[in-house]
Amino acid sequence: MKKNVIISLADSNYFLLLDELIESIKRFKESEEIAICILDAGLEKKQKEILKKKVDSIKSADWDIKVPESKVKGKEWLKSQVSRAFLPKYFPGYEKYIWIDADAWVNSWYPIELLLKGCENNKLSIVSSADRAYGRVLRAEWVFGGFARIKSQNYKHAKSSGFSETIARQVALKPHLNIGVFALQTNSPHWEIWQKNLKKALSSGKVWGSEQIAMNITIYSDGLDVEILPAYCNWTLIEALKFDKIRNTLVEPYLPNHEIGIVHFAGKNNDQIRNDKNFVSKIETLDGDIIDKKLRFSS
Repeated sequence: MKKNVIISLADSNYFLLLDELIESIKRFKESEEIAICILDAGLEKKQKEILKKKVDSIKSADWDIKVPESKVKGKEWLKSQVSRAFLPKYFPGYEKYIWIDADAWVNSWYPIELLLKGCENNKLSIVSSADRAYGRVLRAEWVFGGFARIKSQNYKHAKSSGFSETIARQVALKPHLNIGVFALQTNSPHWEIWQKNLKKALSSGKVWGSEQIAMNITIYSDGLDVEILPAYCNWTLIEALKFDKIRNTLVEPYLPNHEIGIVHFAGKNNDQIRNDKNFVSKIETLDGDIIDKKLRFSS
């Protein structure tokens, strides 16, 4: 049995994206040493047959925490908001667990190495939504006399999920942790605390985003250890990407123009790319040209 594992989840609508993620991983020789496992949240039979030839295991995702049917009826894909907090239950026996959302793909093996290294000593290995290329991470509503009302994603989600004012303030000004890519050891204390916070969030708030605010609270309120990795390990600001003609790869927009490790089409801004493999984006090159480029993974 392989020592470590990469896990993702998809329904039938995300099958092509998931398949691209898997292919982007398997093209690296290093992938031979790591398992790939899939949580099924509504894949079709023929899709699972294709995947079985490529991955180590496929398990059906469940509602590991009971959620009112009114919130999730007909939305099996929302199991991703719950099941990723229970990965060792689904796929026991591994030492380290890496999660990568299905709408992402691996451009370089380096972030996989960083994720595995970062979760050692019972730390959460993860990327935040704060980066020099991303611009503002907080919003301000200016009132009077030079005063402003700060608007924080963490604060808003914590309050809407039923957490106390104290906890909401503890997480409000912290860099938002993006749970779309992360790594944890099997015996990490984070799993239990995350599950506890997730249960609270699901009981009071929306299902979508519940696992993310629950993990942010686990780190910033409960005080569990974290290793925050560079943004290129989970790059979500697709419109800021640049292309290096010499290295033939996507890179960060600012010096030293580090190669993007994991490209993640998160958020509504990337709907067109997620929905159309052949969608063409305008990308600036490091020498100032503008080129047309498809950003979905293609082997």
